[in-house]
Parts: sequence; C-alpha cells; structure tokens
Amino acid sequence: MPFTHHSHSGQFCPGHAKDNLEEILQLAIQKRFHTFCLTEHMPRHQEDFYPEEIEAQDTEASHVANEAAYYTEATRLRTKYAPQLNILIGFETDYIRPASLALIQQSLATHDFDFFMGSIHHTCTVPIDYDRPMYEEARRRAGGTDEALFAAYFDEQLEMLRQVRPLVVGHFDLIRLQSDEPDGSLQRFTGVWEKVRRNLAFVAEYGGMLEVNSAALRKGMREPYPMGEICREFLALGGRFCLSDDSHGLAQVGLNYHRVLPWLEAVGITTVHYLAVADDDDNDGEGIVDPRFPRTRIRAISVEEMKKLPFWEGAQAAA
Repeated sequence: MPFTHHSHSGQFCPGHAKDNLEEILQLAIQKRFHTFCLTEHMPRHQEDFYPEEIEAQDTEASHVANEAAYYTEATRLRTKYAPQLNILIGFETDYIRPASLALIQQSLATHDFDFFMGSIHHTCTVPIDYDRPMYEEARRRAGGTDEALFAAYFDEQLEMLRQVRPLVVGHFDLIRLQSDEPDGSLQRFTGVWEKVRRNLAFVAEYGGMLEVNSAALRKGMREPYPMGEICREFLALGGRFCLSDDSHGLAQVGLNYHRVLPWLEAVGITTVHYLAVADDDDNDGEGIVDPRFPRTRIRAISVEEMKKLPFWEGAQAAA
C-alpha cells in the first residue's frame, strides 16, 4: 500500500533501526508512496532503557535531545519533499506504567506533532517483543502462562488507550510475537478474547484507527498485526483501519505490502484510511478528529481505488 503510519530510522533510533531518515524518505518517493508518517520513539525513563541504550550510555537528557533533533530534521524534510510526498510528523509511545503519561504529555507540549501512535511494548514493565528471555520474564511476572501474560497485556493496553486515546493504535496484538503459538487464535483463551473485544470497542467508540502492520510477516508470522479474527471483530464494530510497514530502515520500506493487499480483501476490509494535514483553506475547524492536532484529518480510500495508485505500477511494491 502507498501509505505507512509507522516508521523508524537508524538516525534517531540507533541500535533499533538502520539508515538515515532522509534516505528513507527518498526511497519512499522512489517507490511512489502517497503518505509517509514518521514515528520515532518517545523518550523513556532510564529504568526502561534497552540493553543497547545502556551500553551506549544514554541518558534521559540525551533521549529528550534526540527527540528535539528528530523533530527539527523531520520538519526540514517535510518542507523539502512536500511536493513529492505527504509527510506527517509523529511519535510512537512507550506506555509502560502510569508515570509514562507525563513523558507523553511533555512530548506533545514541546513539539507541534501531527499525531502519535499509541503502542505498548512492555507488560509488567518488561519488554515483550525484544527477545524471548525478556518475554519469559514478563510471563513469569504475569503468572507463568501465555494466557496470563496476554490478559495482563490487554489490560495494560486498555489503560494506555484510556489515558491517551491515540488516533492510531500500533500493532494491537504485538504480544503474539514471542509467545509459544504466535499464530494461534486468541479465542482459545476465553478471558483474553473478552479483553480483546473490550479494547476494540473502546477504540471504535472514541474513533481511533487500528494499523494493519506488515512487520509481523517479516518476523515469520502468517498474518499482519492485528490477526484476521481481530480485524473482523473491529469491522463489525464499524472500526477503521490504516496501513503501516513499521519499517526500521531502507530494506523494510513497503516490505510485504504485496502480501497484505490480498489479505485485506480476504478479511473483508474494503476501505482503508490515512492521515492528512489540512490545507490552509481547510483549516477552519471542519473535520478535526482530535483537538490536540487541529491540522490533522482522516481520509478514506477504497481498496479498489488504492490498487490504481502509482505505487503498484511495475515493480514498485517491495517483495
């Protein structure tokens, strides 16, 4: 798809991603993307640094400075490439505990972002997608089973959703990645499935979008995030979907979109949405979807119309 609402660069997410942000945008233009959203990670408290950040001797101050540098560079690049690509500047949350809310609010107060992606990457304060040993530690803290950890994950996700109401909800079922059965139906855990349905109903109620995230495919899973059964449930609630590659460098820009397209149709998703920044003559308050972001709008396009966009011509879609 010629849209992504989730991306990272090695320039502002070192150790986690690769490559220079401008080069990534240049590749997106070459691939004839329509919209490319920038979502580098927000600052975190030092107790939540990843091993590579500890090794690099990062500090909370250096994380704040990195975000400021990212925002400055993203603003420059949006101006430079505006005629060729719709670029939105956002960030991805790391909601780990209630204290994370203050960091999110600080980012929003400091920079004029267009949106943010609401994600959690931790459960019981332990990363659940970093590696298997950390996942196992989170599982131990949750009660010792995947079912208990999944239940804790969706409870903590609901807390994030209630606190920040993100326009875009990132990799809704990320908890599957390191689990014993990453492709297993969540309905096998009755209590977990009820929490999934509860969270989806909340997102639908406030008007958020779920990203269909192709990164799960490059990580060996059969379906994108969120899996088909979740998407069907959200569709039944009138929920909206956007599209993401969750790219962490040049090699992943648009990766596996050719696999996601028929999957969307199989699941029954006939319309996708994307974020846009209002033109000056469209910035009169009409169509505002979140008062925190008065310039940001949600647009819709049918999957059939999306197939006609230049992204799909020739070999533009990354295989």
